[in-house]
Amino acid sequence: MKKLIALCLFSFVGFSQNNPNPGYWQQHVDYKMELEMNVKDFKYKGVQELVYTNNSNDTLQKVFYHLYPNAFQPGSAMDSRLQTISDPDGRMVRTFKQADKEVKESRISTLKPNEIGYLNVANFMQNGVVAKTKVVGTVLEVTLNQPILPKQKTTFTLDFEGQVPLQIRRSGRNSEEGVALSMTQWYPKMAEYDFEGWHADPYIGREFHGVWGNFDVKITIDKEYTIGGSGYLQNKNEIGHGYQDKGVEVKYPKKAKTLTWHFIAPNVHDFAWGADKEYVHDMILGPNNVELHFFYKNKPENLENWKKLQPKTAELLDFYNKNVGQYPYKQYSVVQGGDGGMEYAMCTLITGNRSYGSLVGVTAHEFAHSWFQHILASNESKHEWMDEGFTSFISDLAMESVLPPAEGKEENPFEGAYNNYRFLVKTGTEQPLSTHADRYDFNRSYGIAAYSKGEIFLSQLGYVIGVENLMKTLKRYYSDYKLTHPTPNDIKRSAEKVSGANLDWYLLDWTQTTNTIDYSIKEVTDENAKTKITLVRIGRMPMPIDLLVVYEDGSQETFYIPNTLMRWEKPNPYSINRTVLKGWDWAAPTFSFTIDKVSTTIQAVVIDPSGLMADVDLSNNVYEKK
Repeated sequence: MKKLIALCLFSFVGFSQNNPNPGYWQQHVDYKMELEMNVKDFKYKGVQELVYTNNSNDTLQKVFYHLYPNAFQPGSAMDSRLQTISDPDGRMVRTFKQADKEVKESRISTLKPNEIGYLNVANFMQNGVVAKTKVVGTVLEVTLNQPILPKQKTTFTLDFEGQVPLQIRRSGRNSEEGVALSMTQWYPKMAEYDFEGWHADPYIGREFHGVWGNFDVKITIDKEYTIGGSGYLQNKNEIGHGYQDKGVEVKYPKKAKTLTWHFIAPNVHDFAWGADKEYVHDMILGPNNVELHFFYKNKPENLENWKKLQPKTAELLDFYNKNVGQYPYKQYSVVQGGDGGMEYAMCTLITGNRSYGSLVGVTAHEFAHSWFQHILASNESKHEWMDEGFTSFISDLAMESVLPPAEGKEENPFEGAYNNYRFLVKTGTEQPLSTHADRYDFNRSYGIAAYSKGEIFLSQLGYVIGVENLMKTLKRYYSDYKLTHPTPNDIKRSAEKVSGANLDWYLLDWTQTTNTIDYSIKEVTDENAKTKITLVRIGRMPMPIDLLVVYEDGSQETFYIPNTLMRWEKPNPYSINRTVLKGWDWAAPTFSFTIDKVSTTIQAVVIDPSGLMADVDLSNNVYEKK
């Protein structure tokens, strides 16, 4: 894998916001929000002004907002999902015995009125005129008093009040680690409207899709609390708490009980923050003078790990810059909070009571999301594998770089993903990657599909077009589609433009079906003083084939069987001699060829010596002379 890393180090590309697809457009929002947080009862109130720009060619009669906190109420869609899915998220249920039977009880179902989450909207106006609103679960439906014409702007204003729920999933108060506030999905958030129409999905705890824009946020909170999250703090020398310039002594008015923090986050599609009285706040400068901020509980048992994490985060930033593209912002915050690890604009919230390796690992993954969700903002509700899978791919490579395995223990960094995928296939519960993230029958099936099968999309693409072309593809994809909303076809087209291969078959079979890859060595026989090798395609998904032949004298050679659907031949990935054979048509179940040596001289034949093809049955991929 070190060779793979070396192939990643290409020159940087310029940063722009252009999407190369003809006619592409995306909506734009500018938020101004002011809120006051009461840390005694965890209720908050605020005002929001949102300038919405309709860059589409459509006239909009309605708009929709997400009210995520409403999910944390008994009887919500999220609560119902927990009670009906057979394998609910363990963080969101209580498990206990009842009459010798294991019962899983939704934690949301037992929340008391002062423990639930809610977000209420009042005084909704469009350009100063009242508009009709209707709340349906976690969605606010707004019937406009004035249609928004193509290429026009409108201004929405509203008042909101909310209550932070007990920490159950991502957002919440008083987490198991004692973090007071994890303020994610906390404000009325405009739903996305794109070429497919509105994406006003109800919230059940999964993925997101947001509108690009600028955030201007003022947060008033008890002066003892430290805040870390999205954006740039504008009044750092008035706030202090570790933000102030070197040498500045921050003095608060004697009678002041609160501070008002002013953040600006430009060109993002979300805003999140965490707050606690016990946060330690450290900051180091990473590559390109990006400020890396760290907020974590002042617990003696965790201090060393959090200190050691900081230079590793700088290494991760450098790795992602070099292997995907330049990080466009000048700050990133790693914040202890939430219920595991979750990415947001310019920050992540992670649980912090971890071993050193786990802490680096979760940071590597969540930080990588900045490239594959908060810069390449695909619709992860519909194409969750593009975010989770691609993030898993690059973070696994990064971990091999920043925390290399011990000498002699070097492993395929993607091996876990392949093992997970093969396990899923054997369970018979796999659903296509085109399944909406909310609608998988099992949480386990969703997790393996989004993370592992999504990761294999890229690692296996390296097998199909070559690792060097794969890494060039990632950089081309990032360069072309950053700060937009790419779709599955866009990563495919990036790979086609880089390599020259036709890859529509690959995207279709891997993401829109549950077709599997299964090739077998049927026989190795003598025929007219030559060796005839016959392969069988058992699975429905066709692939190009790399075949390694090892001879008794120790010599080796490889044979490449093109997939005729590609209309292309992969460059030789090996340092040994390779013979390119005729193509294997997808309709033909078998393929045979001959070698100008008798079979007794052959020690072994191996399908895919790289291990990057996700063949579901490896038991028939090797022939060994008996």
